[in-house]
Amino acid sequence: MAPGDITPQLLAAARGDAPADLVLANARVINVFTREIAAGDVAILGDRIAAVIPVGSGGPAGRTIDLKGSYLAPGFIDAHMHIESSMLPPSEFASLAVPHGTTGVIADPHEIANVLGLPGIRWMMDNASGLPIDIRWTASSCVPSCHLETSGARLDADDLAPLFEDPRVIALAEMMNFPGAVHADPGVLRKINLGLAKRLVDGHAPGLSGRSLQAYAAAGVSSDHECTTRAEAEEKLRAGMMVYIREGSAARNLEALLPIVNERTLHRVCFCTDDRHPGDLHEEGHIDHVVRRAIALGLDPVMAIVMGTFNVARHYGIRDAGAVAPGRIANLIVFDDLRAPRPRMVFHRGVQAACDGAYLGKRPPLDGFSAATVRLPATLAEPSFRIAARASRVRIRAIGMDPHQLVTEHLIVDGHVQDGALVADPARDLLKLVVIERHRGSGNIGRGFVHGFRLSRGALASTVGHDAHNLAVVGTNDRDMLAAARALEQSGGGQCVAEGGRMLALLPLPIAGLMSDQPAAKVIEQQRAVLAAARSLGCPHPDPFMPLSFMPLPVIPKLKLSDLGLVDVEKFEIVPLEAE
Repeated sequence: MAPGDITPQLLAAARGDAPADLVLANARVINVFTREIAAGDVAILGDRIAAVIPVGSGGPAGRTIDLKGSYLAPGFIDAHMHIESSMLPPSEFASLAVPHGTTGVIADPHEIANVLGLPGIRWMMDNASGLPIDIRWTASSCVPSCHLETSGARLDADDLAPLFEDPRVIALAEMMNFPGAVHADPGVLRKINLGLAKRLVDGHAPGLSGRSLQAYAAAGVSSDHECTTRAEAEEKLRAGMMVYIREGSAARNLEALLPIVNERTLHRVCFCTDDRHPGDLHEEGHIDHVVRRAIALGLDPVMAIVMGTFNVARHYGIRDAGAVAPGRIANLIVFDDLRAPRPRMVFHRGVQAACDGAYLGKRPPLDGFSAATVRLPATLAEPSFRIAARASRVRIRAIGMDPHQLVTEHLIVDGHVQDGALVADPARDLLKLVVIERHRGSGNIGRGFVHGFRLSRGALASTVGHDAHNLAVVGTNDRDMLAAARALEQSGGGQCVAEGGRMLALLPLPIAGLMSDQPAAKVIEQQRAVLAAARSLGCPHPDPFMPLSFMPLPVIPKLKLSDLGLVDVEKFEIVPLEAE
């Protein structure tokens, strides 16, 4: 039978009149509808569950696996993530995520869209075909995120409309331009109405409250994954929005938000990672890691599993996923400890996709991709980084960085002036931050300062710079910042560490300056090398490249730096470096 078809053969297997292809016998089945756990056998025909029946009543089958009392649950689904942030294309991402029980992802490809536009989105979708994971896509709504940055592409409603003809596209992706939605920007409303006409609209509204939140919800936005406090999440729940508790590599909101979950709200909350790095995927896990953490923090295990499976499928109208029940897709995980679920067997559409942490799926070759996306001005030199000071003593704006949050502080500090220029002051942890437009070689350079990275020397650079993905460099001196930028230009993008005018470590990301063309194990090895090099320069953070990647994002408060300059996100405008 064809995948997804409801056939007479399936119904015959459900009735017990015909044998199943596979029976998972003697399982403790987690029922996401009633939140019960009951002993049972699960009969599977093709890619569907035919029946969930009492132990020993499965009858003949092509194959039977005795689970010997292990738990059987739906495969996990990430409610919102950017696969590009794993620095791997979908084909390699799957090799890390599937062994952790991820059988579904709601993916927003706006990272590659901001670099390459529709061709980049279609390349990602093609690369994901045939993998043992159901990746459903959302049409990137904010390319660029707003008018305060320069991206490599621009997508309007007419550009996005053809994407919705593809059944794999199930929503308009996160509407990050929440000021545009609140104030009825015509272009934003065209995109929202397109999303509402075709599917639904995802949200992104950090800190939004009051009448502005009411307007955002009135626009039809269905969800939000940017909550950082219980009060914010509860206000959004009351406004009818689905709240995604995010626990990724950059932002970790689980502990703060878990108190919103109770019997009344359970059906309106689910889990997402947003951005997850390859080392974290390999070592900690994916949604399974979030579920384990939630349980450790006191959440009922079955409630946690419901949030990581069924709630996501129901919200996105995926009627045949997210449950162990007749007629549902046989995306299943097997584990032994309810208090700390670690999948030891993973089934995707009735076929085993992972066993004891080993990935059993295919790894298609990375073909059909060739694009040079890092174009820096030929005139880029040390003087390009210089920031002239108007006086010997000046007060300046600086970004206050928190390594565990995307929200920053808007600081006013004394600038450090040397030879008529504002320079970094590592003794006060005041480092220079530069964002260079890298798509067209336009020469746009935003210059500013940041507090929080704690480098004592050298520089870090990355072409992963949400969401326009211009080249961001933080450092203690202009020489090392230039060396880091040029190293990434030569490698076609990536992340690197420089000191003494030379490169110490490099993680090349030649696919759009965002993803590697190497196996996952090699990428993890290269990532460990750049993180070790960053630590050698005095940076204490586990992964400083993650907060660095969000320093240019001009839609998350409070102060950010784009290639056009310092952005006061609360005012939604470019502001001068020197404070009045």
